[in-house]
Amino acid sequence: MELDLVESARIGGFFALRTTAPEPGGGAAHRPLARLYAGEDGPLTARVDRVGARLGAPERRVGASVAQLGLAARLWSTALGPAALYGRFPDLAPDTLHWDGALTSPEDLWWSGTATRPATVAELRAAVHEAHLIPLHAAFARDGRISPRLLWGNAGSALAGALRELTRWARAHDRPEAAERAARLVQGLFDHPDLARTVRGPALRRTSCCLYYRCPSGGLCGDCVFDHPPGTGLEGRPPAP
Repeated sequence: MELDLVESARIGGFFALRTTAPEPGGGAAHRPLARLYAGEDGPLTARVDRVGARLGAPERRVGASVAQLGLAARLWSTALGPAALYGRFPDLAPDTLHWDGALTSPEDLWWSGTATRPATVAELRAAVHEAHLIPLHAAFARDGRISPRLLWGNAGSALAGALRELTRWARAHDRPEAAERAARLVQGLFDHPDLARTVRGPALRRTSCCLYYRCPSGGLCGDCVFDHPPGTGLEGRPPAP
């Protein structure tokens, strides 16, 4: 089945992927993610600064965590959506995937490639986990002190969130085969040691915290490991599944 990135974008903003270059003079500053992974950290530093200031984050790693969670969600979603719907997904090679950290979805990513890959666990893992998440985590580590467990927890949460959104859309649009394919792919992706213990239970509730609750207007995310904000005396991990 031919890829229809317009249809997959209808699942939600995180699933949208631009396929045309931004208009010249429009202020966009998209750069291939390959340049970030190679050490060109300025756009990432600015993104963390921006997110931290918007949230009023009390420490830099909180802004970094939320910024990384958002980008991980974009990477998983733009691959998983087409994979579930059509059995293929864009080959999101870092030199063809352009990012502007000053923008938000769906304008932040622009794909200049044309190649596609078959929707298998191995191909998705190679295209997203290995080609993007591993070097992305190294880039965030260069920005400041941040726990690898937190970063992989965010990556697992982002993958689980993409599955939830896709499943809701597929059920609403009578596409049960897409929901079933997505579930199989995600189950296989979670078998990797980096992701294996990041979520648990049928609800895919995360086993670590993204730190968003520490922001002045923050709270608990829908899949948070805590039942109540830490510091209230009521927090606790959910019961084991």
